[in-house]
Amino acid sequence: MLSSFSGYGSRLLKKIAIQRNLFVFYAGMILLTNSSIFSADWPQWRGPNRDELSSETGLLSDWSKQSPKLLWTARNLGRGYSNPTIVEGKVYIQGCREDKSDFLICLDLKTGKELWSVPVQEFYDNGWGGGPRGTPTVSGDHIYLIGPKGYIGCYKKSNGEKVWGVDLIKTYGGKLMSGWGYSESPLVDGNQVVCCPGGEKGTVLALNKDTGKLIWQSSKLKDPAAYSSLIPATILGVPQYVTTTGNSIVGIDAKSGNLLWKYSKQGTYKVAVIPTVVVKDNYVFATAGYGAGCDLIEITGSKSSMQAQKIYANKNMVNHHGGVILYKDHIYGYSDGKGWICLDLMKGEIKWSEKTNQKTKGLGKGSITYADGHFYCYGESDGTVVLIEASTEGWNQKGRLELPEKTKLPRKAGQIWTHPTVSNGKLFLRDQDLLFCFDIKNVQ
Repeated sequence: MLSSFSGYGSRLLKKIAIQRNLFVFYAGMILLTNSSIFSADWPQWRGPNRDELSSETGLLSDWSKQSPKLLWTARNLGRGYSNPTIVEGKVYIQGCREDKSDFLICLDLKTGKELWSVPVQEFYDNGWGGGPRGTPTVSGDHIYLIGPKGYIGCYKKSNGEKVWGVDLIKTYGGKLMSGWGYSESPLVDGNQVVCCPGGEKGTVLALNKDTGKLIWQSSKLKDPAAYSSLIPATILGVPQYVTTTGNSIVGIDAKSGNLLWKYSKQGTYKVAVIPTVVVKDNYVFATAGYGAGCDLIEITGSKSSMQAQKIYANKNMVNHHGGVILYKDHIYGYSDGKGWICLDLMKGEIKWSEKTNQKTKGLGKGSITYADGHFYCYGESDGTVVLIEASTEGWNQKGRLELPEKTKLPRKAGQIWTHPTVSNGKLFLRDQDLLFCFDIKNVQ
């Protein structure tokens, strides 16, 4: 009798345990579903992985049937092209106010209300519009940024209090390839913040992210800095930073700052090099405007001896500054003279192109981002956003969105150069002092 009861009790306890585990599992699934679908933060330039690819799903897929709803407009960001970064319910962005000082600004994600702002550096201006060009990077409790005059600083995420700041030009001999202001967005990797001041003392350097003290500077690479931002990658088993300079495409050892490999573009890179490179395995794709075109290079050799070998170089993709995206082995973006294109990464051949054409309701030159099977293409001249399917089959337009208003600040020769950002089920579009937040969740 006791043995029978013990067996029954054991079976009962097992049944209770199974039911409990199932409840915990399903409860966890419900919690995951409710909390993570639209909770993808955007903590730095081009998103979590610096590739302009959002992991969010459940977004509107056809704007002709349901248009994005404007949630709020922030109106006092000042001049500049800085993208927003979104972390834990806050929006961080840079802008110059009243032509006096560049500011780091924090907004509430739900309302767009300003929570705090702090001055960073004196106003920078030129014929293409003043203000900051780079995007702040959020890491842990701090925000890191680079100002157009070559200042790099660290600030507390909670209230904007300055932790440290360094003048890259005075302290580390920084030099740009041309005179349009530093446009880089800093990379935080482990205990170091990495950037490209350029110049004879070394093109790339790493600072301690907590103190701002120098860890290393790549003294054997003396190229002037371009306007691109670093990408972290592991190639042939070696962690490294890949970027374009004023003369080259390079790989820098992440631990020591040693130059691992270099692919020279001197004489081809003219005026300004802006787009961020794309890295896939041991292949690097780079593009630039002013007729430079694009290159795919393969990094070969060993951990101790790497070489950069050309796979192809052509002018099928000539991207000025709107950026390109690698999606399923194809490159997407705007190519000067060819319009919006899809390029086979490994072959360098154009799969499809869509030039500006009133009959086909095309879209002019602009920037691009990706989310949930679609590209968001943002025209620089009129602020039009076109949603298209992310497909190798052609330009399949799924709706258009016009900015509800345009900035009244003087653009000079500038355009709408801030990239679109998708985060937490929202689409962010900037036009100088104005930041628009649209709801793009599919609630059906």
